[in-house]
Amino acid sequence: MKKVITYGTFDMFHQGHYNIIKRAKEYGDYLIVGVTGDSYDVGRGKLSVHDSIATRINNVKNTGLADAIIVEEYLGQKISDIIKYDVDVFVIGDDWKGKFDHLKQYCEVVYLERTKNISSTQLREENFKHYNIGLIVDEPKDNQIIAEAQKVSGFKVSSVFSEDRKVLDEFQDKYDIENAYRNLDAFWKDTDIVFVKCHLDKRADYIEKCLKEGKHVIADPPFSLSAKEHARLFEIAKENHVALLDNVKMVYVRIFTQLLWMAHAGMIGDIIRFNCSISKRDRSIVNLFDDLTALALCPVIKIMGKDYQSIEPKVVQSEDGIEYASILLKYETGEASINIGNKIRVKEQLEIIGTEGTIRLKDNWWKSNYFELETIDGSDIKTYSMNFDGNGFCFLLSEMMTMLTNERTESMGLFPDESNTIVKVLEYIHQNV
Repeated sequence: MKKVITYGTFDMFHQGHYNIIKRAKEYGDYLIVGVTGDSYDVGRGKLSVHDSIATRINNVKNTGLADAIIVEEYLGQKISDIIKYDVDVFVIGDDWKGKFDHLKQYCEVVYLERTKNISSTQLREENFKHYNIGLIVDEPKDNQIIAEAQKVSGFKVSSVFSEDRKVLDEFQDKYDIENAYRNLDAFWKDTDIVFVKCHLDKRADYIEKCLKEGKHVIADPPFSLSAKEHARLFEIAKENHVALLDNVKMVYVRIFTQLLWMAHAGMIGDIIRFNCSISKRDRSIVNLFDDLTALALCPVIKIMGKDYQSIEPKVVQSEDGIEYASILLKYETGEASINIGNKIRVKEQLEIIGTEGTIRLKDNWWKSNYFELETIDGSDIKTYSMNFDGNGFCFLLSEMMTMLTNERTESMGLFPDESNTIVKVLEYIHQNV
């Protein structure tokens, strides 16, 4: 029996997919079709897959051509599958020509010409709405937002607004943005989603104006240092039927979702201690304390909860502002300690200590693609990981697309009440130090 194997995502199943499977079948007696799993697609940056894996498998099954269907779950699985299933021929579309020549030592490799003028990308372009993203900036930096937006079908950074002409010109030249504005009314006409990327003293005002114009908004937390004003912005978003998202990318990355589930499911027992440290990296900015603290508080609130019993802040200040702070949040069953290095550097790490083990993220924990779980006796350390490039903003946009597609305005990453809790903590610190 001559065995053939082929692979694909098979999203929005079309004639081209059918043709590849049909022609692959002709190369042997038994056809195995590998369908990429959701986690594998996300790990390789394919964030625009529309159909669920169950739908994609069912569509392949309905062709009646596959003798077996398997799920491709990780990079390098093709070699294992070829050996495991004793495959004679590997078949793939010719847009991959040359990419799988290394498999020739295991089996015959065939590149098939794809059906012209049809693809899943084309179908998504034709059938789904596109959204223009506009940036409101006060410095000529995009923090990878433009590159990350290109990874998710349906989004394009098309315009930028700044009050400062010099910043605007430099930004447009640097990133080749199509439209640049100093007039908000003109800026809004070209945008569906606004990323408010400016300093804290202007943030709430711009957010409010954009929401009242019916624009979806993404902004760095905190939106304001007033808990009342911060909560009111979410109310304005609700009244205008638009989304307001905190730019906390880590809560949308699947590795953090996995960490969250393992912590809440008791994989390390009862959580008794949360430790988190973060430092400012951009030395040209004088004070980043509130942005850094909001970022550090996010995993605390997601893991330890909103119902803290007390806050104990300790701050080292200079004429330029806060240089260092330690914040202790006490809960009924444990406590969370946060160290913020604004000028004074601290070792960046995050660990969740439980009665039966510890979960640990090292270095740039806010954009980490892995974490460790260590048992209480230290005899076993397991590493959980996923592959992704960039800073994770594409995962936030993927969540935004899901929200817009399902006509949902509330994020499932960081809920409004969790966001409000973060600002309540910040407000308390400023009032009591």
